[in-house]
Order: sequence, then C-alpha cells, then structure tokens
Amino acid sequence: MLCSHFVHHLRACAKLSSQSLGQKLHAQIIKLGLQQYGPLPNSLLEMYGKCGVMGDALQMFDEMPQRDIVSWASTLTAYNHAGLPRRSLSIFAEMWEHDRLQPDHFVIASLVKACASLGDVRLGKQVHAYFVRSPFYDDDVAKSSLVDMYSKCGFPHHARTVFNLIRVKGTVSWTALISGYAQTGRKGDALELFSRMPVKNLLSWSALISGLVQSGHGIDAFSIFMKMRKETDHGIDPFILSAIIAACANMAMLELGKQVHCLALALCLDSNLFVSNALVDMYAKCSDLLAAKSIFTNTRERDVVTWTSIIVGTAQHGQAKEALSLYDEMMLDGVKPNEVTFLGLIYACSHVGLVSKGRHLFNSMSKDYGIRPSLEHYTSLLDLLSRSGHLGEAEELLKTMPYEPDEAAWAALLSACRQHKNTKVAVRVADHLLCLGPKDPSTLILLSNTYAAASMWERVSKVRKLMSVMDFRKEPGCSCIELAKESQVFYAGDSSHPMKDQLLGLLKELDEEMRKRGYVPDTSYVLHDLEQHEKDLLFMDIVWAACMLHASKLP
Repeated sequence: MLCSHFVHHLRACAKLSSQSLGQKLHAQIIKLGLQQYGPLPNSLLEMYGKCGVMGDALQMFDEMPQRDIVSWASTLTAYNHAGLPRRSLSIFAEMWEHDRLQPDHFVIASLVKACASLGDVRLGKQVHAYFVRSPFYDDDVAKSSLVDMYSKCGFPHHARTVFNLIRVKGTVSWTALISGYAQTGRKGDALELFSRMPVKNLLSWSALISGLVQSGHGIDAFSIFMKMRKETDHGIDPFILSAIIAACANMAMLELGKQVHCLALALCLDSNLFVSNALVDMYAKCSDLLAAKSIFTNTRERDVVTWTSIIVGTAQHGQAKEALSLYDEMMLDGVKPNEVTFLGLIYACSHVGLVSKGRHLFNSMSKDYGIRPSLEHYTSLLDLLSRSGHLGEAEELLKTMPYEPDEAAWAALLSACRQHKNTKVAVRVADHLLCLGPKDPSTLILLSNTYAAASMWERVSKVRKLMSVMDFRKEPGCSCIELAKESQVFYAGDSSHPMKDQLLGLLKELDEEMRKRGYVPDTSYVLHDLEQHEKDLLFMDIVWAACMLHASKLP
C-alpha cells in the first residue's frame, strides 16, 4: 500500500516536472529502505528523467541490481527529453549486451524519436525494418512515431504509407503527417488532410500554420490563422503567433506585422520569448530597425535567438560596428552563439572590409565553440575576401574548402573580380565557371559581361548561343510598393507608366544638374562594342529603368 502511494506521487512529480518534491519523496523512500522495492526504482528513474535531471537518473539506472525493459525505455526517453538523441541511440546496443533484453514497442518508439530529432532517415529506416520484423509490428504508438520521424525528415510519402496502416489514428499521427506535408510545400495535401481530420486541437492548427510558413506559403498560413480565430474557441498560443509574425517577416509586410504586434499586445503575449524574438526579426527584415532595437531592449530574458536576430538585423542594415559590439555584449551576457550568429557577424565584416576580424570569427567557430562551418559560412568568408580585394586568397579558399563550391560561390568571386577590375583572374574564373555548365540566367549574363569587358567577343557569342539553346529569359527586376490598401509593382524597362513624360523630364533635369557639378557617368559596365556617345545614351537608359522602379515616390 505504501509502495503504491509513492509510485502515484512520483508519477505526478514526473508529469508536473516537480524536481524538488520528487527529491523529497526519494529521501523518504531511502529512510524507509524501499529504494529497491518493486516498481519504485523505475518510478524514480522516470521522475528524474522527465524532470531533466540526467545525473540523478543515470545514477538510479546504474545502481539498479536488475534492470528490466521499463528501465531501459525510461532511460532512452530521458536522453531524448534532455536533447541527447545520439546518446540515446548509442546506449541501445548495451541493452542486449548487458541485460539480454529485446526492445519492445516503447523502446522502438524512443529510438524512432531519436532518429527524428537527428533527422537521420537512414537509421530511422533501419529501426522501422526491425519494428516490422518484431512481435510488436502492429503497435499504433510505434507507428505514430514513424509517421512523425518520416515527416520531420522530409519524406511525407513514407509517412503517409505508415499512417494508412494505423488502425486507430490519434491526433498525434494526424498532426505529424499534416506538418510533414505543409513543411515540404505540399500545401494541397496538407489542407485536404486537415479538412478530414476528425478532431482538431490547438497543436493541429499550429502544425499546419507553421508548416505553411516554413515552406513559403505565408498568405495561406495567414488565411488559416484567421479561419482558426473565427471558427474555433481555441486560444492563441505563443508558437502560432510567432509563426504568423515570421510569415510577415518573410513577405516583408510591415503593416500586417504591426497589426499582429497589436494583437500580441492585446493578448499580453508580447513579453513571451518566442513572440518577442519573432518581432525583433520581423521589424529588422522589414527595415524598421528602430522598432527592432526597441523590442530587443525591452526583452528581459534573452536567448541566442534574441541576440542573433538583432545582430543579423543590424549587420544587414550596414551597421557592422554595432553588430560586432552587440556580439561582445552577448558574450558578456554568457549566451553561446550559434551558426546563424556567425553568418551575421561575417556578413557584417564583409560590408565594412574587416578582413582580419572576419577570419578570426570564422576560425573561432570551430576552435572556441565546436561549430563546424557550413557551405554558407565558407561562402560568407569568400564574399568578405572578394569584396576586400583578396581575390587570390578567395580563389584558393574555393579550391581547398571541404565542400564542393556551387555555381553561386564561383559567380560571387567572378563578380568581385569585375568590381576590382582584375581581368586576368576574372577570365580564369569565368572559364572555370563555363566548364561547370552554369544553369542560372544571372550567372550566364555575368559570364557574357566578363568576356565583353575583356573584349573577348568570340566567347561572348558562345555564351549567348548557350543562353539561346537553354531558351530562358531573365525576369525583369521589380519593386513592390504599398500605397494605401493596394500594392503596385514597377518593372525595370517598363515604359508604359502613366507618368512617363514627367519622369523623363525629371531625369533630364537631374542629368543636366549632375553634369554641371562635374559628374561623369561610368560607362565601363555598358558592355557592347559601341562608341562613347552611344554608351552614354545606353547608360541613361539604365538610369531611366532605375527611376521607373521608384516612380511611386514622386509627388
């Protein structure tokens, strides 16, 4: 009777994550000499694991005179709960080696969850194969874990296959599959499945909305959000609100973002860390850096996302010194930077030419924080070196980095060579890029312009023929301006604007005034075999296109 009493209260502590009360119960159990009695060791192990006290959980596990399958399942769950999926997978082999135990459906579900956390679909498939051959192949809990794993790893078709085999489909499996479809851009499948879902809860709505935001369907996500507000009595949790704010950021819709901010204030959710982080990012991406800084300043509890959002925001707005200063403050605050933090910092260094500082930050990633630089980090360092004129070092970096440089990386170096008028390196890089078989229209245009600048007209012709064979057209540049409740789009080269005559008149006045003040147009980028006066006229056509982009700013 006493043992059941302790088991009941320990399970309550586990559910509520009440570590202090659990430890008091543990002390009473030890005083009564019951620490190895019946189900109490497993109950204590489960309590410590769910409270996130891994040291005590492992001590309980190691001190057990006899471990059963429940002990192992609780330990694997504890590792997953603590965000240590690799450790969860690594100790699995010891279960048979030490205790001669075969995994049951709970253990299999824990292993699948670890694979999902790591995004390791290959290992997940191996666990799936074991599950199919096991006596528990019909267990719906393990199948739901597989649906979640395949969805998180970006294989919703595999998830759907397992989902169809579940006899009693719970909300967890429905939500996991909907999220998988939404995150991979299969909007139609996600919406169709969501419409058929028998019981929808807040988590289901959240999974659909956040998944659509992640796959770039921000407008659809916002429509679903409004539908949820109208048709259900679910509250709005911070996660959904932060997803909607992220949608506004991705679409650079400042006015809509402000309205969502007002909603957050009305719901008293603006102080939530998820929401405040999303607001900092949204305002920074929408070019209202003052608002981003204000929210950052008023955020009491800051994590790495908070700091990274403001660092990246200030860096992208040309305030490199302030971004680096914020990084120093972040270090003093004891917050460990992540991969995105370093991308923002190297970007900041790139735009003010701080080559030594950028190199130091790049090396600090692996040396001080154990972060393996990604292709994006190498590309950012390449951009820093290229912009600063260290073209030889940049070219050597491309050849020696542990990733296969993509077309964009070579194109970035080529663009820098043209900017620094280093024709020799530019032609060498262009030849290499041409051998790679570029697919991006802008890359081919860059190649054509590079050869034209070097008066290599035969190669210009070759690139142009390649462009015609590929049969593509470069999309014209455009600018989208919000006026009142309407959005107006202006395309480069479009001469159909109703204010065309006024624009041309203003352009002529500006040109005359600039020339009076000694301005001489740089026609070196007009890459055609033309006389100088013809280049001047063509240059003015380019300026006209720029004016068209900003026509809406005229009174």
